[in-house]
Amino acid sequence: MQLFRAIEARDLIRPGKTEAQLNTEICDLALRYFGIERHWHKRIVRSGKNTLAIYPDNPPDRTIEKDDILFVDLGPVVGDYEADIGRTYVLGTDRHKLRLKDDVEEAWYEIREWYGRQTSLKASVLYHHAVTKAMEFGWQFGGAIAGHIVGRFPHEQPSDPQSLELDIHPDNDNDIFEPDANGDERHWILELQFIDRDREIGGYFEQLL
Repeated sequence: MQLFRAIEARDLIRPGKTEAQLNTEICDLALRYFGIERHWHKRIVRSGKNTLAIYPDNPPDRTIEKDDILFVDLGPVVGDYEADIGRTYVLGTDRHKLRLKDDVEEAWYEIREWYGRQTSLKASVLYHHAVTKAMEFGWQFGGAIAGHIVGRFPHEQPSDPQSLELDIHPDNDNDIFEPDANGDERHWILELQFIDRDREIGGYFEQLL
């Protein structure tokens, strides 16, 4: 959270930079001021139509424009533990983009409030709840998953590399309240990507449930 506040305070997100340039500046800031040397997943800066891309995609590097929407998704290792956080930014005053930014954040907190009332919950049900929430706000859900676990680096891995048991995925019917193989509580990230395909824009909000 402090890293993201530092990104904003130093006005790093400006038009005229490429996504790769901003990515490097953020990484340098994380190392210099917070001692963050490792990132457990690839660092993502995506702007404009690239905000429609999902995590596995690698769209061409793009120059940030003056009226762009963009998001930053980081997975820093802080101490021995993994973090995962994503935020959306809007350059300019486009009301549609600003609404998308606000909606995906508001929806995240609404889902967390609903999640907090559950005592048993299939990952697939949580995924479909996120999809429905996007529709309630007037958007499409853009993600292939709606989250995953984090933990001590590197986090728990499934016995089958192809298994979806540690992802909030429509085909994962496991209860996310179940403990791990050691009997310890699992910690889940909820990630939301709301999109408007016609306007080629997406918004993203991600953090620990």
